[in-house]
Amino acid sequence: MSLACEPEIGRIFVDPQAYADLDVWHESAAQLRRESPVLRVNAEGYDPFWAITRHADVTEIERRNDIFWNTMNSTLRERGAAEAARAQGAAIKTLIHMDGAEHRAYRRITNDWFKPANLRQTLEVEIKRLARLFVDRMLEFEGECDFATDIALYYPLRVIMSVLGVPESDEPLMLALTQKLFSGEDPDFGGDREKAVISALRDMMQYFNHMTVDRRARPQNDIASTIANATLDGEPLGDFQTLGYYIIIATAGHDTTSSSLAGGLAALLQHPDQFRVLRDDPSLLDTAIDEMIRWVSPVRHFLRTAQQDYLLNGMPIQTGDVLLLSYLSANRDEAVFPESDRFDIRRKNAADHLAFGLGVHFCLGMHLARMEMKVFFQELLARLDSIALNGEPEYTATTFVGGPKHVPIRYRIRPTP
Repeated sequence: MSLACEPEIGRIFVDPQAYADLDVWHESAAQLRRESPVLRVNAEGYDPFWAITRHADVTEIERRNDIFWNTMNSTLRERGAAEAARAQGAAIKTLIHMDGAEHRAYRRITNDWFKPANLRQTLEVEIKRLARLFVDRMLEFEGECDFATDIALYYPLRVIMSVLGVPESDEPLMLALTQKLFSGEDPDFGGDREKAVISALRDMMQYFNHMTVDRRARPQNDIASTIANATLDGEPLGDFQTLGYYIIIATAGHDTTSSSLAGGLAALLQHPDQFRVLRDDPSLLDTAIDEMIRWVSPVRHFLRTAQQDYLLNGMPIQTGDVLLLSYLSANRDEAVFPESDRFDIRRKNAADHLAFGLGVHFCLGMHLARMEMKVFFQELLARLDSIALNGEPEYTATTFVGGPKHVPIRYRIRPTP
């Protein structure tokens, strides 16, 4: 059965408000996985695309990167928006817009930074210090805070900015620019995504161009120096190339982890039996982290463009067709995750989620994200006397990267030993 003639159900992918009510969103996505897992969406204001909702189909596309390419239109935008941004000089090419030899060459520039052994050697001590600092910060709120906005927003920001080499005094600026890029559709962040994106990219260009000049003159032990002084084919990266690299690390390294951290705690508190299990057995933390990431799936989607005709799950994909890979749906696929709508920190295959992508485009910072979350929860669990929700979590209205924007909690926590 095809639902291609029922445009309303396809709006869950293009309507930011649909993502603000995740229970309803997941009900619609489950229907699609059962009845029309490769859905042709013709939504007003958007070019037609295929919505891919099953884990197996998303996996197939990710692995066939020779056929399904990233392009400059790597995320869903209204018709003509990408072209308009390019015309205004606000189109920046990053790793998520690249394929083949170009992608491999750019990825190699910082690949060693994000390997687990290097992270343990260079960053783990600092991440532990920051985790303790931000759990200490919870003491300052005297037993009540909004975990999303008071803690989860700032801890990953501090980590990735220290990796990048951005001074702490500039973190508020980076936070504001990140929110414009990823959450501009949400009314709380302006409600006009295209205007927010163009504004943020221009401000980032000015900021990071200054950083490039500085790091070329005075290299430091940070990723900004690695990028600023990198060469390809014997030539230094151009201004737009360095800017694209800074942006992907600064933004992807912050917002996704922030969403996973806030959403992970919210899930634990909404499922107190799971919280008790984790507290009684902290050895489950690695699996619990993957279940949190599966549950939240902060990157809602990426787009791919078919380079040749292809038959996907019985549906004829034509050369030039655009496919939306719905990670949020794939990570609730019942065929892979039994009782997929049950939050289970002992789920044996939690790590089979696709939140970090797959194949050549798997997330460069996935080991860092897992480390940040694990270290934070280790510190938090060791010092908690009690914790509970102090209201209902609220979720960001965005089609791209999102999670809880409010997680009100009340708690009793012990000072640093």
